Amino acid sequence: MLALLSVSDKRGLVPFAQGLVRLGFELLSTGGTLAALQAAGVPAKKVSEHTQSPEILGGRVKTLHPRIHGGILGRPDLESDRAEMEAHGIAPISLVAVNLYPFRQTVASGAPEADVIEQIDIGGPAMVRAAAKNFRHVTVVVDPDDYEGVLAELEKSQAVGEETRRKLMRKAFAHTAAYDASIAGWLGGEAGEPFPNELSLTFKKVQNLRYGENPHQRGAFYREHAAPAEPTVAFSRVLQGKELSYNNILDLEAALGLVLEFPEEPCAVVIKHNTPCGVAVEDSLTAAYRAARAVDEVSAFGGIVALNREVDKSCAEALAETFLEAVIAPSYSAEALQVLAAKKNLRLLEAGAGMASPQARPRVQMEARSVSGGLLLQDKDAVEPPLEWKVVTKRAPSPEEERALRFAWRICKHVKSNAIVFSNGSRLLAAGGGQTSRVDSVKIASARGGKALEGSAVASDAFFPFRDGLDEAARTGATCVVQPGGSVRDAEVIAAADEHGMAMVFTGVRHFRH
Repeated sequence: MLALLSVSDKRGLVPFAQGLVRLGFELLSTGGTLAALQAAGVPAKKVSEHTQSPEILGGRVKTLHPRIHGGILGRPDLESDRAEMEAHGIAPISLVAVNLYPFRQTVASGAPEADVIEQIDIGGPAMVRAAAKNFRHVTVVVDPDDYEGVLAELEKSQAVGEETRRKLMRKAFAHTAAYDASIAGWLGGEAGEPFPNELSLTFKKVQNLRYGENPHQRGAFYREHAAPAEPTVAFSRVLQGKELSYNNILDLEAALGLVLEFPEEPCAVVIKHNTPCGVAVEDSLTAAYRAARAVDEVSAFGGIVALNREVDKSCAEALAETFLEAVIAPSYSAEALQVLAAKKNLRLLEAGAGMASPQARPRVQMEARSVSGGLLLQDKDAVEPPLEWKVVTKRAPSPEEERALRFAWRICKHVKSNAIVFSNGSRLLAAGGGQTSRVDSVKIASARGGKALEGSAVASDAFFPFRDGLDEAARTGATCVVQPGGSVRDAEVIAAADEHGMAMVFTGVRHFRH
């Protein structure tokens, strides 16, 4: 029996090869895989010795040979195949363990184009696809995590069962499809084309979820194959707590995105049902969390919290005072983990030290949303640099008001449209959103904020179509407004602001979030 081993991911390679030899397999191998086997004392034959053809073109051509592909694709139960194989001296290969060149890792390393091109595997995908196509006779293994199961079946039955071979075949085709998609994606990026005519997206499953948004919906969690540079929910480390749910993950994403808006100071964000119900910056993380929670303590119960500095013992004790679903932070001190360990169901996610850095703001990237029979793709609404805002009223905002306006504007893009946010310079005071009328969003926020809104700043994600929304904001005691502008009634709205003695600035940028 012949087995061909040629892998870039060498996890578990030697024990797997030793097991195959123990079961009577003769091993064929190439390059670094062969060297690793020989160094471990595992007998293996060089592919070029088997094919009686030398490797050529600097190793670019090693396995592209009839004695390899004939051995993989041959059907022993078909008389004509057997006759041809015997005539050409082709021995059947019954197991192929191959994974592909580290293309994604090479791209991520910033290597020059020539080096990246060399990591486009040719022989590997050909062998994997050939073995997967002939799965009725060949076992194909692309994931080292499957070595143990394959060996166990071989040891028990001297063969790998058809059900397992079929499962491995599906995995193999997914492996090559993902590999090709990563190459196509890189080439699209190199061409400066954000929206290619053919779009291939590939993700790796992290886990099956208990259910989706509701118990009658199925759900699963996938992530990219390589971790991006900035902090992400998908690549955060889960330190404790119950299994993450579909809704937990959505809310953690919302919380992380908002807390990354404020890298300069300790910041805390509380999210409930994908909506901010508390945001604050303070001199310490504990003070920031307490201030954010105090915005709406009722909604904070069962909420999701994001923090942008390491959680220390003091902050952990404050977190433990309220029932929370999950917390995401750059890291946790040993004392903080000890405090929070008492909250056994509380999910703790560690996003990494980069989350506490001013460079942690997300890069411009794509986000996708499915629609019936299709997909919408757009640039992420990334953090913009400080804008040169245009003052449109008779009165310009004071320095204190400007700070409050900029704080409210950062939050506003994270509230569902029509979005209205009231804040001071360090704290969310009230928000209204998800309404079909902008004035209704103002009324909801004013009802929530009450007297706390006196002297506040108000941000609107899109223009005020009528003066009624601004009049309502003035009634709360707000003194300044930031909005994109661009309405046919801008003059009417500006006049209303002047009547109320409010300062108003236009950004020229809209932040719809549907």
